[in-house]
Amino acid sequence: MANSPAYCVGVDVGTGSARAALVSSHGEVLRTHVKPIRTWNTQPNYYEQSSEDIWSAVCECVKVILSWHYDKEQIKGIGFDATCSLVVLDAAMKPLTVSPCSKDNQRNVILWMDHRADEEARFINATRHQMLNYVGGSISLEMEVPKLLWLKRHMHDTVWAKVGAFFDLPDYLTYRATGVDDRSICSAVCKWNYDAENRSWSEDFLKSIGLAEDLSGSDWRLIGTRVMNPGACIEAGLSKSAAQELGLRAGTAVASSMIDAHAGALALLGCQGPGGCGDGGHKLTSKIAIICGTSSCHMSLTKSPVLAPGIWGPYKHALIPDLYLNEAGQSATGVLLDHILQTHPRYSELLESHGSNGKIYAFLNRFLEELTKKRGECSVHRLTIDLHVWPDFHGNRSPLADPNLKGMISGLTMTKDVENLALIYLALMQALAYGTRHILQVLEASGREPITSILLCGGLSKNSLFVQTHADVCSVPVLLPNEPEAVLLGSAMLGACAAGLYDSLEMAASSMGGKATVVEPDLSDSTRDYHERKYRVFQRMHLDQRGYERIMNE
Repeated sequence: MANSPAYCVGVDVGTGSARAALVSSHGEVLRTHVKPIRTWNTQPNYYEQSSEDIWSAVCECVKVILSWHYDKEQIKGIGFDATCSLVVLDAAMKPLTVSPCSKDNQRNVILWMDHRADEEARFINATRHQMLNYVGGSISLEMEVPKLLWLKRHMHDTVWAKVGAFFDLPDYLTYRATGVDDRSICSAVCKWNYDAENRSWSEDFLKSIGLAEDLSGSDWRLIGTRVMNPGACIEAGLSKSAAQELGLRAGTAVASSMIDAHAGALALLGCQGPGGCGDGGHKLTSKIAIICGTSSCHMSLTKSPVLAPGIWGPYKHALIPDLYLNEAGQSATGVLLDHILQTHPRYSELLESHGSNGKIYAFLNRFLEELTKKRGECSVHRLTIDLHVWPDFHGNRSPLADPNLKGMISGLTMTKDVENLALIYLALMQALAYGTRHILQVLEASGREPITSILLCGGLSKNSLFVQTHADVCSVPVLLPNEPEAVLLGSAMLGACAAGLYDSLEMAASSMGGKATVVEPDLSDSTRDYHERKYRVFQRMHLDQRGYERIMNE
């Protein structure tokens, strides 16, 4: 590694904002800036954004972090991550609307959480093509191929016939930065059903759903002719025009991108517990990283492929070259907690008293601790002995892979006080942890070696109750990185690898990942027995919902 001072820029485009960070070559996040981005939601299940708005926000963020008087020559590389949203450009590589109710070409991004392609996902899954084995046997309507099929079916003349390129948003950002149309295998294999084993697009799969003829021309130009490993240096680096927009030096190394959650996973999996304690001896394949924000992504690496029902992957090369990634998730976590909070009769009063949702959650955590003492319970978890939640209010991403599942609460009363809200909040926290346990159970039943530690980042990782509940329910230590900006750090790791500061992406992750605080689980017999029984109720609630469906559909 170079001895002179060296820095990298990490750029992260999330659901609601763009962010940038200035990061040292040792993994210290020195400065960050955030800029909101706009989302249109003018009809149910349709969520659209603007690639121009996003790029403008990215440029502002990077310029702000560089205004700290750093020499441009010291900025060696830049990495990009973003949500797995679909960007559509016309033949002139300009924005092309994806909105059926607006001619505004600025609305050219179908956001990841857009659910318009439900029917198309069902159609694709009905083919039972072998490529679906790599997405747990069932493609998600949040992936890109169902959205492509939706555009062909519903906007053929206005979009499909005029398109010049389809991009995953992370790849669009590297295209804007370099002018080079290279794609990352991270996006391609995880969201586009790319065949990573053979390093090629599956013409047979796309033919089975009626897209091969449209996409295969000119060596797959519309969706990418060259697919690179994450962190690989894109030829020529930062273009002159992009360098001027970003405030960087032309030719600065630009890394092949990652999906936002995957960048967070890269940083998490590179993080170590103090002295190796509680983290499986630093072994990458013994950990699972959970990026928990609006939704949650669960990611783990294996040396050999693991095919698990309802869980995406195994994705070869998606995170670290030659390792296989399994990706699971929960469609609604942070947003579900906010929903439960904001729909409770006491919400307005609590918001006025505490000022924000985050401060309300901190208050509820303290309230539950006091209630536990008041009732003489040995554990806060016992407060919900007769209150149970099935948390799939926005469908199940993993491991059941059913977007049509509904949420359930058993044990409701007519009480409207703060105690009532606190108990529902606790029961939901437990349900989210049981969802993680369900994912781990399916992975291990499919042949994966046992997970020995969980690494958390994202908004929910700052909630002590969420963290401890995951440790207790899953009976493994939870590691909290000392550097909270894991996603931005992961993007900077990509830039460091592209710039040659480290010989490999794995080395960049382990060298820049830093240390973590370990939260140990409560392994007492009484706590484990209690969670075992509540987990059985959790599983029974799903079976009950299926039973209701059968009765009503007879």
